[in-house]
Amino acid sequence: MRSRLGCVAAGVLVFLAALGSQMGAQTVDVRVSVNGGPMRAFASNVIVPQARSFNFGRGGAVEITSVDAVVSILEQTATTTLDVSLRNPGGARLEAELVVPVPDGAVVKGFAFEGKGAEPSAVLLPKDESRRTYEQIVSKMRDPAMLEFLGYNLVRSSVFPVEPRGAQKVRLIYELLLATDGSRVDYVLPRSESVSYTTPWHVTADIKSKRPISTVYSPTHALSLERVADNRVRARTTDAASTEPGPFRLSWVLEEDGVTATIFAYPEADGGYFLLLAGLPAAPRSTGAQGIKRDVTLVYDRSGSMHGEKLDQVREAAVQIISGLDERETFNIIAYNESVTPFHSSPVAATRENRRAAEEFVKSMESSGGTNIYDALGEALRMEPREGSLGIVLFLTDGLPTVGQTSEVAIRDMAAKANRYDRRVFTFGVGCDVNTPLLEEIASQSRAAATFVLPKEDVEAKVGQVFKRLSGPVLASGEIQAATGTAGGARVRDILPAKLPDLFDGDQLVLLGRYTGSEPLSFKLKGNYLGTRREFAFSFALDKATVRNSFVPRLWASRRIAALVSAIRQMGADGGTLPAEAAMATDPRLKELVDEIVRLSTQYGILTEYTAFLAREGTDLSNRNELLATANASFENRAMRTRVGMGSVNQSMNSAVQSVQAQVNYRNSFYDETMQRSQTAAVQQVNDRAFFQRGNRWVDSRVVERENTARPDKVVEFGSEEWRRLAERLASENRQGTLSLRGDVLMMVDSELVLVKGADGK
Repeated sequence: MRSRLGCVAAGVLVFLAALGSQMGAQTVDVRVSVNGGPMRAFASNVIVPQARSFNFGRGGAVEITSVDAVVSILEQTATTTLDVSLRNPGGARLEAELVVPVPDGAVVKGFAFEGKGAEPSAVLLPKDESRRTYEQIVSKMRDPAMLEFLGYNLVRSSVFPVEPRGAQKVRLIYELLLATDGSRVDYVLPRSESVSYTTPWHVTADIKSKRPISTVYSPTHALSLERVADNRVRARTTDAASTEPGPFRLSWVLEEDGVTATIFAYPEADGGYFLLLAGLPAAPRSTGAQGIKRDVTLVYDRSGSMHGEKLDQVREAAVQIISGLDERETFNIIAYNESVTPFHSSPVAATRENRRAAEEFVKSMESSGGTNIYDALGEALRMEPREGSLGIVLFLTDGLPTVGQTSEVAIRDMAAKANRYDRRVFTFGVGCDVNTPLLEEIASQSRAAATFVLPKEDVEAKVGQVFKRLSGPVLASGEIQAATGTAGGARVRDILPAKLPDLFDGDQLVLLGRYTGSEPLSFKLKGNYLGTRREFAFSFALDKATVRNSFVPRLWASRRIAALVSAIRQMGADGGTLPAEAAMATDPRLKELVDEIVRLSTQYGILTEYTAFLAREGTDLSNRNELLATANASFENRAMRTRVGMGSVNQSMNSAVQSVQAQVNYRNSFYDETMQRSQTAAVQQVNDRAFFQRGNRWVDSRVVERENTARPDKVVEFGSEEWRRLAERLASENRQGTLSLRGDVLMMVDSELVLVKGADGK
């Protein structure tokens, strides 16, 4: 890559004149103007890394193969380096140039490309010029995709070559002063929300601050975090997130005393939605004599089906867990088949002698007999943990209860009533012959989580991963209280999760809910903080509430749907609460839950395995009764009746993800009943709206129920002056992306139903 990155030419006209004299550049007569004056034509290929490459009809097309983004952040200053990898599959040399949407305030620091060519340079176009550039590309290509970035500034580069059947790497560097909100700093990298966008992006952000960093969060992409120091964190998008669409958003909260929190708010009429993000100190220090210690009980199944490798892996997991305890912590082990055999009658200290004895105990237990889940779980919950300890139970089973009390309802109720010491019961289902709703509910009601080990997966590794996360309890038994309004009424409702999880070293709390009014929101977070009862008070102004925070209501709706699905699954326990098939549609318990799930799924464009039919071509979204009948059948057959096997495991794994969802799921991806990933391109979430595809038409989720009967109040033709005014109007509301969909778009604009005729003229 050429090493000279130099300063950008100061004036746009000087820059353009220099580019106009380049030799060998392939251009086409697509022109824009600067303040009414002439501007050079585009190269035959215009590369927009955040969207796609545009070919203006001369020669072959240049392809974008990947983008590597490295973001170096010092305090509030972010330097973004984009390395764009290109490929020319054809036999002729092609010319290309970059057009890159960037946020307001960006300053170009450098541009370079590999190989020979004119002196590389890039310029930041003025706002009006950026807008005209967007419109010219859209008009020439008859493709509205670029409208998604209308309102962003543009960087435009000089022309560079891409050799035949060769590759080219282009580098752009720009700098930006980041926005802050209290102790939170935000970074945004614009990218397309289109579910058809699959170019892999590998993003690495190196965050450095004078103050310690409490927590780092992305609502759009899953991250792998490396804490280099208290005041330095390196964040990378995971491999699975590399092809996820949508802008890359990153926020971090600087540490204050104890728990630090911030809020993201999305406004609606007389209220809105909020996401409260809370983080722990970078290096938590005990406020009590010892902090919170753990009392760990490992309960494992040694029935006949556990013979061989599975039991060997459980033994290794037990040794790993015990060796990971501090000598001041306590533990016990319970092995069970049709009978229950504890290592000790009560928890013992994790001394070297006790660890060695426990290891011998585990090795002596052979597999045989049936499965008595009721008594084994009851024995674990009976034991009183050492005072000041957080009781943790790791409960493993590879089968259904076959001995003793086998009723799902009885086991579930016992687990709730017998847990007088408030132990956290982390359940593990090994294989597919387990009752997954039962294991889910036992874990959920105790502030824990269920994990499922699929056939051929390593039991030891799965258990070890969970236990490793449980090191260093920092805040246990947390409770959140929201202050009432000035008139005394509650201003916050529908908070998820309803019961706060414990926070361990490195954890963060993502709390979602709804609010009314516009006055600041106040919260109190209470709990056992490092061994001492503490209270943390927060107050957040709502003046920065914005529809750009569209991830907030979507995440809330996803978690709300997960909670409703869980309630339906629990209705199917023992089969005794299932209504007669003929009465399913009118059963008030089920009807209320299904009605709300279908409403939320339609409004927010959030599909699950039970409501995926909403996106299917031919589904009449205006026929409410038919939709509810189809949804009822799906919930009856899958959620309520399927409790064992792969078709049950997949439901629990989907539930585990959705109930704590912290990143937007643009493609509505989930596991189907064969554990294959399923997703759809027929539902598109754009800005803060959702659209369903019906043939060549995209229909706003707010009008799908009357799509077939409602006549549009207005028809707007692609490329017309009215269309341009509509685009600018939507851009002022941060909703310009709703015009970027290909085909016709039927949408609500204020109180008007508007049909936007697509670029294809249909």
